[in-house]
Amino acid sequence: MFRQCRVAWNPPFSSRVPALAGVVAHQHRLTSAALAAAWLLLPVAAAAQSGAQGPEAFLRAARQAIAQGRYGDAESLARARGAGDPDAAGILGRLLVHKGRYEEAEALLAPAAQAGRRSEAALELGLLLMNLGRKSEARALLAPLVDAAADVRTPDAYLRGGRAARALRQSRSADLLLRGAQAAARDDAAMETAWGELFLEKFAPGDAASSFQAALKLDPKWAPAHLGMAWALEAEDPPVALASARRAVGIDPALTEAHLFVAQSALDNDRVDEARGAIRQALTVNPRHLEALALQAAVGWLEGRADEFEARAIAILEINADYGDVYRIAAAQAARKYRFEEAAALTRRALEIEPGNIRAHADLGLHLLRTGDEREARRALDTAFEADRFDIVTYNLLTMLDTLDSFASVKAGDAVLRLHPDEAPVLRHYAVPMVQEAMARMSERYELKPKGPVLVQVFPKHDDFAVRTLGIPGLLGALGASFGRVVTMDSPRARTPGSFNWQATLWHELAHVFTLQASNQRVPRWLTEGISVYEEGLLKPEYARDSESDFARAYGAGRVPKLAELNAGFTNPATISLAYYQSSLVVGLIIERYGQTGLNRLLAAYGEGLETDAALQRALGVGFDDLQEAFDVELASRFGQLGRALRVPEGFGPPKEKNAAALAALADKYPGSYPVQMSVGQVLASDPAARREAVRIFERAAKLVPTATGAASPRAMLAELALVQGDEAGARGYLKSLLADDHTNVEAARKLAALAEKARDEEARALAYERIVTIDPFDARAHTEFGKIAQRRGDLTTAVREFQAAVAAGPVDVAAARCDLGEVLLRAGRAADAKREVLAALEIAPTYARAQDLLLKIVER
Repeated sequence: MFRQCRVAWNPPFSSRVPALAGVVAHQHRLTSAALAAAWLLLPVAAAAQSGAQGPEAFLRAARQAIAQGRYGDAESLARARGAGDPDAAGILGRLLVHKGRYEEAEALLAPAAQAGRRSEAALELGLLLMNLGRKSEARALLAPLVDAAADVRTPDAYLRGGRAARALRQSRSADLLLRGAQAAARDDAAMETAWGELFLEKFAPGDAASSFQAALKLDPKWAPAHLGMAWALEAEDPPVALASARRAVGIDPALTEAHLFVAQSALDNDRVDEARGAIRQALTVNPRHLEALALQAAVGWLEGRADEFEARAIAILEINADYGDVYRIAAAQAARKYRFEEAAALTRRALEIEPGNIRAHADLGLHLLRTGDEREARRALDTAFEADRFDIVTYNLLTMLDTLDSFASVKAGDAVLRLHPDEAPVLRHYAVPMVQEAMARMSERYELKPKGPVLVQVFPKHDDFAVRTLGIPGLLGALGASFGRVVTMDSPRARTPGSFNWQATLWHELAHVFTLQASNQRVPRWLTEGISVYEEGLLKPEYARDSESDFARAYGAGRVPKLAELNAGFTNPATISLAYYQSSLVVGLIIERYGQTGLNRLLAAYGEGLETDAALQRALGVGFDDLQEAFDVELASRFGQLGRALRVPEGFGPPKEKNAAALAALADKYPGSYPVQMSVGQVLASDPAARREAVRIFERAAKLVPTATGAASPRAMLAELALVQGDEAGARGYLKSLLADDHTNVEAARKLAALAEKARDEEARALAYERIVTIDPFDARAHTEFGKIAQRRGDLTTAVREFQAAVAAGPVDVAAARCDLGEVLLRAGRAADAKREVLAALEIAPTYARAQDLLLKIVER
């Protein structure tokens, strides 16, 4: 399960795969070097195209008709060319294959392919035989098409050769040939689409999207390009991707693969009946479509109907006895539901049937990484990479494992922490006790000793975390992920200090370990995410308030989804933050009414394979409708007034008035509206003569929304105004109040620290420095100051930790930091440890009087 934030990301691309130029360089448009490579193959292609009228014009028109769902037109075009035309036979055979009439297609294509070994018929027959598992026969037909492309040098030859090379897993040749096809026929959407599909296959969605966009610019009705765009956007923006797939279906209702995309989207949102309907539509077009049949079987497996799944698998293998994907696709569905051990077992079955299934080897590696079996994962990934060096996910995962080899391993009870060697000396002082505390407290709370060891990996580079999690860089807003026995996350250095609180993220992800294992990996996302956010609030209340105002605003606007639709909120970037918060409120309601025991019973019910309504009835004696009714009452009580305060009054716009009195009157006209108070207050704050009035307006806003956070929140603005007016005591008060709710605001903490130092306000200093070292643990000075505060309070355990962290974080004055640590160690009765620190200080500065005096004191003792 993923912990989210809003952070943009611009992906670099790996250079380990040297030959697939468009994929590797992450560049879709041709560079001069790429053009040179393409034109080595294509010196006369443009000339060939310019005068082409016969077969080339026919194929282009037929491909367009098929892409636009006009299958009858394509058939008419082919029949008009006569039975002896191998290219026309290829189109007719393709139409038969599309309907699942494989035997008729083979009978039609075989003699035509014999007559035209470089024709469309040879390609379609080769692809059909590959689909039916007759790979040696398929290779005999496809390999000559790859070789022929360089001789024939026409756009159609390049396209045929590229498609043949892709089917043969000759990625370098496929890229060069499809690149050549695109360069030779820049006005043909078929060429761009075929190239985009190769990019998709090699996990380069950005490049794929560029190709599909180019295709749609050429022909907005090219349905396969709309579908390709859906797959390119699927991870980044699922709602937009689904809309693109639906556009493809609208153009071509018989595009089976588009129906399967819709089915997958429905499965991801737990709309199983909708998924079944989409699969049925695909099978109506082609009752023998292997992927559709495999997905249909997988749905049965997900729902626990193992006998049905096996029977369907047997029927699929009768069509293609070598189709290991029947198990690989079920495994992929299991993995999407976080059932990784089952996914690994199913993938191994796929490999028993089809040992050469490279995608299955790669998938197995990813599944095993998520179960924590890194040794076997590397073995599977090595096998996949040796067979296909152009699979970017496999390459990325192997590179990530190489990076992990250098990480330090630190034991934390039943967990193992993997930390970057540059960060381990600092983070271990905080991460180890936090992991131990979480494991102890949650084991008691959920009455579960997790199956382990639990592996926690913390990455200083966000892309390494993203690759460890999904195999590709990106994961735009994710901060951490949990798979049941493996937790991965960003370290504090992976992002700008103040953008997130890594300790809250760590606690959140560790909670997933318990909810996933307690439910046998079957807990729905809304519940496990809700529990994790709720757990953050148990640790520190401010940790769970991140989206409180946004949620209240949505509630006031009537945009809070019903609980039955809550899971879908996690697949929409626009609603995911609200979905986290809403889910935590549901969990809070469950615990308030039914206690922790009731929540544990609910997790166990999911573990038995029950769906939500049945699980609620079993565990709590209520259904989803009952829970919704109680939740509605809770929301009205808690967010009714707050939601109204956050609503923008009808007809109100940004104030254009410059007169301070008129602005104040405007704010007074809407005293219960937080947006009005803030917009007016900000204008008044910019006018030195109106700042007193701005303070009054912001104070009113702070009362309307007491927990508002951020640099533009009322308390932050009031602190700034107080500083401008010379009221440092007032500024300290506002900042202390703000930090009680704003647990990621490191800038506010640093401002408070500076003001507290000046005023010798020990309470404010402690709050400020504690918050700084939590958010930015590599700030050596903050550790030193917090350590001194703890030392003065007699909290020697905290003081030792802080001075140790200060030394590890790389202070400016290392000798002084060593002496700070030595002094507190001596005071704690650890004279030998103190002596070691002092000697280290004297190695750096042999004449340092403070160190000499401390060493003498240690020796005297």
